[in-house]
Amino acid sequence: MTSLPTRRQFLSSLALGSLAARGQEAPKFPPVRVITKGPGFHWFGYYDKLQFSPDNRFVLSNKVSFEHRSPTADDEIEVGMVDLHENDKWIPLGKTRAWCWQQGCMLQWIPGTESKVIWNDREKDQFVSHILDVKTGEKHTLPSPVYALAPNGKEAVSCDFARVADCRPGYGYAGIKDRFFDEMAPAGSGVTHVNLETGASKVIVSHEILSKTGEIMQNLPDSKHHAYHLLVSPDGKRFIMLHRWTQPKNGHLTRLITANMDGSDLRIVIPNGYASHFIWRDSTHILSQAKDWLGNKEWGDFLFEDKDSGIVSEIGHGVLDSGGHLTYLHNNEWILNDTYPKGVRRIQTPHLYQIATNKRIDLGEFHSPREYSGEWRVDNHPRSSRDERWVCIDAPQEGQGRQLHLIDIQGLIT
Repeated sequence: MTSLPTRRQFLSSLALGSLAARGQEAPKFPPVRVITKGPGFHWFGYYDKLQFSPDNRFVLSNKVSFEHRSPTADDEIEVGMVDLHENDKWIPLGKTRAWCWQQGCMLQWIPGTESKVIWNDREKDQFVSHILDVKTGEKHTLPSPVYALAPNGKEAVSCDFARVADCRPGYGYAGIKDRFFDEMAPAGSGVTHVNLETGASKVIVSHEILSKTGEIMQNLPDSKHHAYHLLVSPDGKRFIMLHRWTQPKNGHLTRLITANMDGSDLRIVIPNGYASHFIWRDSTHILSQAKDWLGNKEWGDFLFEDKDSGIVSEIGHGVLDSGGHLTYLHNNEWILNDTYPKGVRRIQTPHLYQIATNKRIDLGEFHSPREYSGEWRVDNHPRSSRDERWVCIDAPQEGQGRQLHLIDIQGLIT
């Protein structure tokens, strides 16, 4: 008896048949394997965190028991890591009730350490963060959550996750009400600086300050201001934030702003309301998706200097995807990126882009079923290993839900 093809096999056969009809060969992609499996669903989240251990043996991940709905205050997930040297063994590390689908719980390796990780949690009416040494088991808790860590591993910047949950569902945490729910630009919340050694935290850029800095187009009486998407520069001296304010019908406008680690010297790098995914190229340049620059009225990937309206050039027009999640590799000669689901088949395509030659190398095609949309979609969010040998992505796996996929890119960017 002949078994029926799976959905993935069926869609793949359609694609191969179409290529054959046009006399084209099927694309050749580098090797990939799924390194997590059920019971449970696994994903990591955002692309700008250290997912791989310093020796590239362990890969951090979140584990959840459900999909396709928003987290509630009572939904607890497990955090753990995959041992690539022991048949992808799952190693539990702890639990958390402070998480979201797009960015997890900020689980990441602490820079400058060999075996310490950090993640956010909620204890009663307070968001906190746990630091765990995965070798010794020593663990302690800080009275503040974190967002982005500095390269020295001793400090971090964070945001008001309760307010983000109110203003941008899918990126904040459930369980604690925004203290300033009725205020459009509160002075008492904003970006905070967190000392990872003492746990001390303080607001360094308030939402009120952001609402009064520079020109803010379409700042309506009911526009709520919030800051998140934080990332510290490679030299640890400055950080990026996205300043967003809400618009009617759940929309928002966005500025990309940088500041010193103490909140001083604010620079409005992208002022026109259209900024999205970004990455530091080096300590004075930022690659960001933006709109309406250098004659391009649409979204594109643009290089900026870290200064007011610091536009430099557009990168990879028409080749490098203009909606993906960006990481520089190989001495800033290559960019790792991905796409949102495209076409009838809803295919996501992580890819490499070589700046000097305008060359793109696709790393695979990953089908995203329609139920993975909105807040609980599964973006690939490609993350590189420390030695740039591996790329790990989140993607649905046939019959398994969201799982971690490991792509071998050895030899592609040398």
